[in-house]
Amino acid sequence: METLTIYFDGRCPLCLAEIHVLRARNRSGLLHFVDVTAQDYRESVHGLSCDAALASIHGRLGDGTLLHGPAVFAEAYRRASLPRMAWLLSRPHLQPLLGFIYRGFASRRHAISRLAGPLLLRLARWRHS
Repeated sequence: METLTIYFDGRCPLCLAEIHVLRARNRSGLLHFVDVTAQDYRESVHGLSCDAALASIHGRLGDGTLLHGPAVFAEAYRRASLPRMAWLLSRPHLQPLLGFIYRGFASRRHAISRLAGPLLLRLARWRHS
């Protein structure tokens, strides 16, 4: 299975909680993580603008294919040995609904994160430490 690079918002506690869980489950080394808000992030190196990456989660497969939205989670969970979640998120008939839900979440993630993010990040760190 090829690698997946996940581009994430390092200023979002909810996003960080998800990344923490994925890092803890990355036993096969198939996931790589890039914080698009880090000072050393370079669009020219990754071929992805910070604005695009902040608008929707993106991932790049080892062959260069760029994914965004729920497809990134399906591929990430597959590589993190979470096959049921990967299967669920990859169902073709669910894609319109998952896309709709994700777009709503992505545009409000900082507001949602202010409410639930810090707690979920603490739980993720405690559970996977």
